Amino acid sequence: MEWLDASRVTGYLRLFAALNTAMIVWLVATSRGGIDFNGYLLGSDFISFWTTGHMLVDHANPYDGAAHILAQRTYYSTDGAYTAFYYPPPFLLFCWPLGWLPYFPALGLWLATTAAVYLVAVRLWWRKASLAAPLWLLFAAFPAVPIVITHGQTAFLVAGLLGLGAWLVPVRPYLAGAMFGLATIKPQFGLLLPLMLLATGEWRVIASAAATAAMVALLSAGTFGAQTWIDWLGASERAQVAMAYGQIGYGKIMSPFAALRLLGGSMAMSYAVQGAVTLAVVALVLKASWRKAWTPGLAALMLAGAPLATPYVLDYDMVILAFPMFWLAGEGLRNGFRNWERCALAAAFAAPALARPLALFLNVPIMPLAMMLLFAVIWRREKMPSR
Repeated sequence: MEWLDASRVTGYLRLFAALNTAMIVWLVATSRGGIDFNGYLLGSDFISFWTTGHMLVDHANPYDGAAHILAQRTYYSTDGAYTAFYYPPPFLLFCWPLGWLPYFPALGLWLATTAAVYLVAVRLWWRKASLAAPLWLLFAAFPAVPIVITHGQTAFLVAGLLGLGAWLVPVRPYLAGAMFGLATIKPQFGLLLPLMLLATGEWRVIASAAATAAMVALLSAGTFGAQTWIDWLGASERAQVAMAYGQIGYGKIMSPFAALRLLGGSMAMSYAVQGAVTLAVVALVLKASWRKAWTPGLAALMLAGAPLATPYVLDYDMVILAFPMFWLAGEGLRNGFRNWERCALAAAFAAPALARPLALFLNVPIMPLAMMLLFAVIWRREKMPSR
């Protein structure tokens, strides 16, 4: 991969940025009444959060599946179109303000604020990496970014909170913990984090994260009623069924579990493979971090492993990979790239553009392999910092 030098990287980044920008502009320009040429509402998944906000304003229960469907279809209805709501009650605090706005102003506000959180986090990692490419170009070129934008998803917010918290651990432990506590709005990405915090002895971060998580949990219960937690547990069971039996679509899910199901593997085999991958990631993270000080390298390893360790991760969630990619690129530029590191960076960067089409139309799941390669080379680099 030595042919992938600075001039070629810059050229590819400009090409990806132009394609991503053109795609979004074309999607909006060809829409009619907010409906794109495929018949989907712009910001397709955001309708679920916006509907939830309206239900909260009207004192309705967003975890009542039938009521959520009815409320959603009062604004937008098409055959077979429905975006469910499975997020835990703390996320209701983020949805409630959206219910006071019309759909498209709410979507614009949501994307602007969550992208700002994400950019604040990635800027810290980008500055440390000392990359020549400007941050705006990297943001515009990353294929996972337009997927978040076109879906109106939570990935900017969750990735930003985790990336910012991981960076702040050594310098602002209480603020880092607060970021991690807020990130519990998407709990499936939190498996590795407490283990690494325990392994590195970051007790102040743990205390702050636990206090923040408890505070937002109590605040949501006090604001929307304690019953919402019970109702969410029921919704979580429906989410598990939807994921396991392909109601969401295995081609849209980027985990090893979904890859095995897409390739015809049985439910038991797919869960077994996912379990093996998760255990391997946990073991490698603990081996790398046990009784060590928290470093950017360990933070990058945790963030690279987070989407591998859960069976439920989609292509828009790949924006979280920006942080480990920044760290690996910076290390490579300072100390020289090792075998497979350029390949891992290129694969992790480009794969989100191809992962869903290849999986949906050809049954070829590439994203788990790209994530595994990135995790492996970061683990090797972190374990062997010098040649």
